[in-house]
Amino acid sequence: MRFGTIGAGTVAQAVAAHLVRAGHTVTLSNSRGPDSLRDVVARLGSSVRAAPVEDAARADMVFLTVPWPRVGDALAGLPPWDGRILVDTTNRMPESADVDPGAATPSELVAALAPGARVVKAFNTLYARYIAADPRHPEGRQLLFHAGDDTAAKATFHELADRIGFAPVDAGPLRDGGRLMQVGGPLSALHALRQDPDGEAW
Repeated sequence: MRFGTIGAGTVAQAVAAHLVRAGHTVTLSNSRGPDSLRDVVARLGSSVRAAPVEDAARADMVFLTVPWPRVGDALAGLPPWDGRILVDTTNRMPESADVDPGAATPSELVAALAPGARVVKAFNTLYARYIAADPRHPEGRQLLFHAGDDTAAKATFHELADRIGFAPVDAGPLRDGGRLMQVGGPLSALHALRQDPDGEAW
């Protein structure tokens, strides 16, 4: 499976480092172009390359890691998604209390901006330092919540997250799970570890 990022900041680099350690290759991209990522690529190693956004977006699984105000621009003009998986790691600031409860969640909006993509929400509930750290601890593994409307896409992401060391937890569809995971939701900023039934770290 090929992996790419749209955005190459702290979260993208942390995810890329985990993927590289698991034996994968990653294509990083940002709005400033591949030349701006030379130092990042050199630090992450030969399994990482920099490319234009359009190239990175052709990967089988693409991580969207840009700030929320840049989501529209980042997803504009990309090749057809054709069922590829788009992992939305973004966060939108909390809404006011009088927002329509039927309004779309941020990841539903991302899905609307990327027609044909199978969107999975993930990594947005964790502070960057917990994403970057080794998810395996003596006390257990770092919980990683994810949500999505496509069962197969969630299963693929779940398997990947488990393989790179996290303890993935399905939070439901984009609407219900997304509400739990968005800033201000009960899962937002929740740092927790999972243990096996015997108390040993998974």
